[in-house]
Amino acid sequence: MMLITHLKAYREAAGLTQEQLARRVGVRRETVVHLENGRYNPSLKLAMDIARVLSATVEDLFAFTDEE
Repeated sequence: MMLITHLKAYREAAGLTQEQLARRVGVRRETVVHLENGRYNPSLKLAMDIARVLSATVEDLFAFTDEE
């Protein structure tokens, strides 16, 4: 399975930098970078925290595809 993320678009629409989002959800900026690039699968808690900050749903931000 492959992670598909719309995190960057939602973050930019909210006017937040990677650093600002990271601080609000309690992670390092590098974690946000990896999430945006689909190289890191977030925990459910982290996904929900990010969704809350961005006024979105987890499903708006993250999805899995069967493609490799």
